[in-house]
Amino acid sequence: MIDEGLMEILACPACKGPVALAEEWIVCQECGLRYPIRDGIPIMLVEEAQPAATDGGEPDTGD
Repeated sequence: MIDEGLMEILACPACKGPVALAEEWIVCQECGLRYPIRDGIPIMLVEEAQPAATDGGEPDTGD
């Protein structure tokens, strides 16, 4: 879905940590923020990020 070369240069905009591809998300390996991929385009905006996933695989919404 996302080019391997692009993944090598992407970094988390919040903490500058390395990121990895996880299904329809780009996940920061340092802070755990998840950035969506829409129509094959990573949306690397802190405002669009969601917190790290809990054991159910969905982001923790604090409910």
